[in-house]
Amino acid sequence: MAVLIAVFAEKAIAEAVSDLTTRYTLWAAFEEIIKFLVVAAIALRSTANEDPVDAMIYCATVALGFAAVENTLFIMGPLSNGAVSQAIVTGNMRFIGATLVHVVSSSFVGFALGYAFYRGYLAKFIGVILGLAGAIALHAAFNLSIINASSTDTLKTFGWVWGAVVIIIILFEEIKAVHPQLA
Repeated sequence: MAVLIAVFAEKAIAEAVSDLTTRYTLWAAFEEIIKFLVVAAIALRSTANEDPVDAMIYCATVALGFAAVENTLFIMGPLSNGAVSQAIVTGNMRFIGATLVHVVSSSFVGFALGYAFYRGYLAKFIGVILGLAGAIALHAAFNLSIINASSTDTLKTFGWVWGAVVIIIILFEEIKAVHPQLA
């Protein structure tokens, strides 16, 4: 459902905003916010949300689902025209880049939430704001990096995305060390 909402919202943004930098940044912002809202609505208030790392896991899971549906829509275009090889290339490129950006960006939001897990409402709110700001910045940077990029530039972009994946793996380990503060 989140992808369908994003498709319609992004179409409206495209019609209202002509500047590509602003448009791609708004698209990234909308996608990151809607993924977070899905996590907030379904997982964060759940009794299963009992450890700081849970928020990262929930955010990454929603991101994977979002990316899977979004990638399917991107692949359907070439397949509907009989361009199977183009569909395969599109799928591979989306996995290497877009899927990982979704997971890394959303996981960053989850990290911010996990870091504030044992703190009060204000700290959690600030965590959400900072997490979303970082996620939007990363997602927008990716979008802006691949617009009209040459194949060499695209590979460079994928390189820093993979670097961000390594950082998220490290943050997964770091969030496991978050414990309640002793009075």
